Amino acid sequence: MSRWFSKSLGDPLLAGEPLTLLEGLFRAARAKAGNSPEMALFVRQESEGRLHCEVRAYFSPAAAGVARAAGADPCDRPSPAGLSLVAGAPEAWGTLFPDRPA
Repeated sequence: MSRWFSKSLGDPLLAGEPLTLLEGLFRAARAKAGNSPEMALFVRQESEGRLHCEVRAYFSPAAAGVARAAGADPCDRPSPAGLSLVAGAPEAWGTLFPDRPA
């Protein structure tokens, strides 16, 4: 299985600007790659039992170049629960999470 990548964008109230920058970087790279349906950028608010949550961006394996350029770290494939597709084709859900309930 190919590696996913993740990057913390920090507090949800302050994550808008970093997320906008990531989206721009991602969209440009995806366009250069011929709009690959396997390239996707997801986000989720996570707290892991802490009082405050953070926004975390997840890059699909096909977006590894963008993830590295953004300083993201390798990670396991995230659970689809609570994820939102920020950039990429809607078909990415079925391609990247084939076991996800419809």
